[in-house]
Amino acid sequence: MTDSEYKAAAEAILFTMGTAVPLHTLAGALEISDERMEELLRDMETAYQAPERGIQLRRLNDSYQLSTKPQFFRQLVAVASQPKRYTLSQALLETLAIVAYKQPVTRLEIEKIRGVSSGHALNRLVEYGLIEEAGRLNAPGRPLLFGTTEEFLRAFGLSQTGDLPQVSSEEFEKMKQMAEAEADRQEQQPDGGSGKSEDAIDVGI
Repeated sequence: MTDSEYKAAAEAILFTMGTAVPLHTLAGALEISDERMEELLRDMETAYQAPERGIQLRRLNDSYQLSTKPQFFRQLVAVASQPKRYTLSQALLETLAIVAYKQPVTRLEIEKIRGVSSGHALNRLVEYGLIEEAGRLNAPGRPLLFGTTEEFLRAFGLSQTGDLPQVSSEEFEKMKQMAEAEADRQEQQPDGGSGKSEDAIDVGI
C-alpha cells in the first residue's frame, strides 16, 4: 500500500469508530509499525489544518480521534441536536482539578485536600463523564481510585494530562480554604445552596 492508501484506511477507521482509537490499534489494523503509523498521522493532522477542511485530527494521550473544528459549532448545531452541556460549580471544579493533578486518587485523599466531603462532587463528575473509576488502591478497604477521561481532555482542549499547567502547593491550600468557605455558605443557605454559584462555568462538547 502507498502512503496515501494507508492514510485513507486510517481515516476510514477513525471516521467509522467515532471515538478515539489507540495508535497501536491503528498500526495493527494497517499492519505497520507504531512509529510508521505515527508519522502518517502527523501528516494527516497537518493536512486537516487547512482552512478548507471542516474536521481535525486530535491526539488524546496515545489515541487519535476525528472531530469537527470548533469554529463550525454554530453551523453544526443548525442541523444537529444541541451538544450536551453541563455546569461546573466551584466545588466540581476544585474536585476535578484535584483528580486531574493527583490521579489516580482516592475520595479520602481528595477530601483531605479540600477539607470537606466530596462524594456528591465525585458522583456528578462521573455522571458528566469527566472522571472515571481507575481501579482500587492496594490498602485496607481497597478504596476506589479516580482518574480523568478522554471526555475531560476533549472538554478542556488538551491532548494529554501532561499539558495541564503547573499548580503549586500554595494554590492547593487556597483551594482548600475556598472549599471550606463554600461549605460554610451552603450550610447558612435555607435551600442548602443548590443554586448556581457565581464561580460556576458551563462546559460543552
